[in-house]
Amino acid sequence: MHMTQLENAGSPQEKLPESLSVFIEGMQVRLGKSTDIIYRFITLGPLSAVLVFIEGLSDPQSLIQAVHEDAGLFHELDEFTPVTCLKLLQERTLTLGKVGEISNYTEVETEILAGNTILFIEGSVTALSAGTEALKQRAVEDAVSQSVVRGPREGFTESLRENTALVRRRIQNPKLRIESRKLGEQTQTDVAVMYIEGNADPVVLEELRRRLDDARLDSVLESNYIEEMIQDKRYSPFPTVYNTERPDVTASALLEGRIAILVEGTPFVLVVPALLVQFFQSSEDYYQRSDFASLVRLLRFFCFAIALLTPSFYIAITTFHQEMIPTTLLISLIGQREGIPFPAFLEAFIMEITFEILREAGIRLPKSIGQSVSIVGTLVIGQAAVDAGLVSAAMVIVVSITAIANFALPAFNVGISVRMLRFVLMAIAASFGLYGMIIAMIILGLHLCSLESVGVPYMTSFAPMRWQSQRDTFIRVSRRSMKKFFGRN
Repeated sequence: MHMTQLENAGSPQEKLPESLSVFIEGMQVRLGKSTDIIYRFITLGPLSAVLVFIEGLSDPQSLIQAVHEDAGLFHELDEFTPVTCLKLLQERTLTLGKVGEISNYTEVETEILAGNTILFIEGSVTALSAGTEALKQRAVEDAVSQSVVRGPREGFTESLRENTALVRRRIQNPKLRIESRKLGEQTQTDVAVMYIEGNADPVVLEELRRRLDDARLDSVLESNYIEEMIQDKRYSPFPTVYNTERPDVTASALLEGRIAILVEGTPFVLVVPALLVQFFQSSEDYYQRSDFASLVRLLRFFCFAIALLTPSFYIAITTFHQEMIPTTLLISLIGQREGIPFPAFLEAFIMEITFEILREAGIRLPKSIGQSVSIVGTLVIGQAAVDAGLVSAAMVIVVSITAIANFALPAFNVGISVRMLRFVLMAIAASFGLYGMIIAMIILGLHLCSLESVGVPYMTSFAPMRWQSQRDTFIRVSRRSMKKFFGRN
């Protein structure tokens, strides 16, 4: 009987044995003999028991203390059996956190790996799971990638439950729903889908559930693992899933009818559906006066155009359309380019690549020197390149303005999209001039109109044009005129 129980202990739904030794051997079969898995033996009256937990992931001291303090209760039992002992522990002793009964090895394994402590008593076919998770979490801090001058300073952490609590504190609505699931065959990462019932589109919600269920992932270590599985078009340079590390942005998206996806182990929350205009909006737009917010938002769209088109436009007019340049400026540019050995395209390409290298180096270096290296390196290399006659001063100005405009975009992933498209447009401008740029922009517009985010058109409110929705696109009107965005006008 002992060997039969032990051999079957590896099957997924194998029931727990009555023997304490067989239970421990079965756990060692499933979890191995890892040194961080602790088996602590205790006595409950005449019965032997064991506490199983992972050191560092669980803190069972409060549980052990509660059992020892209430040891006298066991003498009150008329019939001292494992069943009555478990019932007494569950109802009167183990009042901390969540406590539940489990009856098979799969449940035991899941609870232990989640940071809980398992209490198994000799002679029982069920065990108790007590919530004793003790993993230290990073404190709630300011959002790093989406900082604001005015507004909340809280940012998400790596704890899923702490993140859901940050959102619930802002939306005290009984219709706020959280659906939990585990993704990743090996990591078994906790994922929560959050939405407000009645606000979220049921069709979009069902489509998202289907995509999450179809996501066959070996591991999930960050929210991008899921983002790549649920996005609509795989090879588009534009992101179709919005991500944020700000609880107030997530709460605002939920109120607008969107759906949030929170992942254990990352402070970045995914929000769907994502519209193009959403990537030009900042939470600070709603914490400032509407006239100022509108001006800043228009500036962001202008910066988007500068970051995308300025190098290619400079290449096109200096290579093919010199007649468009005023005579005085043309003479100045000709004087600067005298002696430059490279054509305008190669000149711009070298400077852009150099700046990208400096930007990446500044990110990877320690914070104390990273910013200094990127700034000083740009100034020194730019000036040295001009003095050496490799590039013109005008090209340095063009590349600098382009880079600064790129930093003005509030969404980092849209900035990456602009950086990729910029090189393509530069090559087209060097080959076909302004005519090629116009054709490329038409193709880009058609591509944007073809995109969807979980079935919702990416260019909603622009194509087709919805005039009522323009109250929160290029500009933001005052609160008195504002209604709910996202299809509720």
